Formats: sequence, structure tokens, C-alpha cells
Amino acid sequence: MTYAVHSMFLTAQGEGANLGRVAVFIRFAGCNLWSGREKDRATAVCQFCDTEFVGGKRYTPTALADAAVALFPGDRHRMVVLTGGEPLLQVDKPLLDELRSRNFYIAVETNGTKQLPGHVHWLCVSPKAGAPLVLWNADELKLVYPQVGLEPERLTDFHAVHRWLSPMAGRRTKPNTRAAASYCLAHPEWRLAIQAHKTWGLA
Repeated sequence: MTYAVHSMFLTAQGEGANLGRVAVFIRFAGCNLWSGREKDRATAVCQFCDTEFVGGKRYTPTALADAAVALFPGDRHRMVVLTGGEPLLQVDKPLLDELRSRNFYIAVETNGTKQLPGHVHWLCVSPKAGAPLVLWNADELKLVYPQVGLEPERLTDFHAVHRWLSPMAGRRTKPNTRAAASYCLAHPEWRLAIQAHKTWGLA
């Protein structure tokens, strides 16, 4: 059994409640909502993704966990973030077991369309309009805003400790940020998200 991994890197978490925490990010190749190729963007379920996740290298569970250990400075406070693409197309119990055996605090960032294969320490779900949501319980709910057909009101039944509105980036970043801020001011159960790693100059 092997996993297709686009990239691995050490950085500081730039979003959400773990803002600033040092972690190894494992970016899995592939997604079920977009191929990652520009020629397919117009027909994809998710058309606003700005992440590169095509191609990479294959790892066994042991090799991937060992590679994460090699990137992290020291043996304390280890954190790994499994992201993508869509990590839950590949992440399975053997990999979670390998990471846990190396004392990693395991976080997953997912679009919520696939079930978790086992226990993780932190779960962030970022749903997309037009995609069937199967995960309705998470530590963080991160909604890219605005999305026609996935307004925040549609997620009232989602159970999350933290609810974030993340302004959709692109040509309308500034008006989207103003709209997200206005929504949060009127609905204080939501918090305005930032992508601090971009201002820090980190991946």
C-alpha cells in the first residue's frame, strides 16, 4: 500500500484555531472535486481552489511517517497536517497508526465528502457547494465565502467548536473580505478567517 503525495514541508499553521503552530504539512495528490488541471476547472465542482496538488512521489505508511519525523525539529510537540487535494481519498488507519506511534498530533483538513478512517486529534472541514457532505461534526468548520448554494445558514446543523468564514480569494478578494466581515458582525457565531502564512512568506 502506498500514498501519492504531492509535497511535504515544515511550516507554521496559517489559519484557524491552531494559528502559528509549527507542523509538517503532508499534501496528498488528487481530489474528488477537481482534477487540479486548469483545462478542467470550468466543469469542476470546486472551481476556486488555488492549491497545487497534481503529481508527486509515492510512500508506504512507514516511509511517510519517517519522512515527517525527519522534517520536524526535535521529538516534542510534533504536529502533522494531512491536507490536499483531498487527503481522505488516501489516508487510512495504517498511516494514522504510524503517525500516532511517532507521537504526532494529527490534524486533517478535508472537504468533508469522505468518512474518517480512524481517530485524529483535530479535524477541519471545508465544505464545497454541490458536493455531498458526509462529515457533520468537526473541531473547525471553514467555509470559503461566498459560495452560491452553500450559504452559512445551510450549515446550522453542523457541529463545530469553531466556525470560520474565509473570504474567497481572487479578483474579488477585497469585496469578499468586506462581505465576510459584515456577515460575521451580524452572526457572531462565525469568526473571520485569515491566511496569515501568506503575510509571513511561508508555504
